[in-house]
Amino acid sequence: MLTDLKLKGLKPAEKPFKVADRDGMYVTVLKSGGISFRYDYRLNGRRETLVIGQYGPDGISLAEARERLMEARRMVSLGKSPAGEKQRAKAAIREQKTVEEICRDWLDNATMAASTRNLRQSVIDRDIVPNLGRRLPDEIETDDIRALCDKIVARGAPSTAVFVREVISLAFMWAIERGAKFANPAAAIRPSSIASFRPRERSLSPNEVGIVFRLLERVPTIPTLRREPMPWSALCPSGPCWSCAMASRAQPWSTRPMR
Repeated sequence: MLTDLKLKGLKPAEKPFKVADRDGMYVTVLKSGGISFRYDYRLNGRRETLVIGQYGPDGISLAEARERLMEARRMVSLGKSPAGEKQRAKAAIREQKTVEEICRDWLDNATMAASTRNLRQSVIDRDIVPNLGRRLPDEIETDDIRALCDKIVARGAPSTAVFVREVISLAFMWAIERGAKFANPAAAIRPSSIASFRPRERSLSPNEVGIVFRLLERVPTIPTLRREPMPWSALCPSGPCWSCAMASRAQPWSTRPMR
C-alpha cells in the first residue's frame, strides 16, 4: 500500500512503471517523473482505465485520490463508466459558453421590445461583460452577482444594480430552459435586497398644477398636449379648476378653483 513517503521517493526509470496501492488503484511513474493515479476496471466485458489525477502540489493528494477511487468504484457498481463520464465532463467544459456569450445569445434570440433590447444591451456592455463576461457559468456564484450589484449601488446607481441582477437571471434562465446544465446564481437574490426605493410621498399642489398648465401655453408641444389657441375655458368650461381623489367613496372627486 502506498504512503506519501513512498510516493515522494519514487524515481523515474527508462520506461514507465506501475506501483500498486489498494482497491484496484495504482500509480504510473512516467519517464518525465510525473506520477498519476489510475484505476483499472471491467464494465460490460471490456477493460477500461480511469486516470484519477496527477500527484503533487499542482495535482491531488493520496487521500483525495482514494476518495475519487471510491466514487469511481460506486459508478462501476451501477453500470456506469467513470472514464466515459470524465470525458463527457471535459467535452461539456470545452463546449460551455462564457457569461458574455450566454447574455448575447439570449439578447439576440429572446422576444422583447426593441427599446428593452437596447436598454439591456447597454447594461450587458457596460456592467456585465467587463466584470463577469469571460467567466464560465459554473464559475459564477451568488456572491459574485451580489458583489457586482453592490459595486453599482456604491457608484450611485441602485436602479441599474437591480436591472443587472434581472438581466443575468433572465439570460441564465433562458439558457437553462434550452438544456444548459448549470444553476442560476441570480435566482437566490431578491431585488429588494439590492436596493429599496421609497414611493413618492407628495403630489403637486394646486399652485404647482396651475404653473404646469400656464407653462404649457408658453412652450411648443405636440398636438395631443396643446392646441392653438387653448383658453382655460377649453380645459374646464366652468372655469379653471383641478381635481383630486378623495378618501370618501361617496364623494370620490373634489373640484376646486385653480389659482
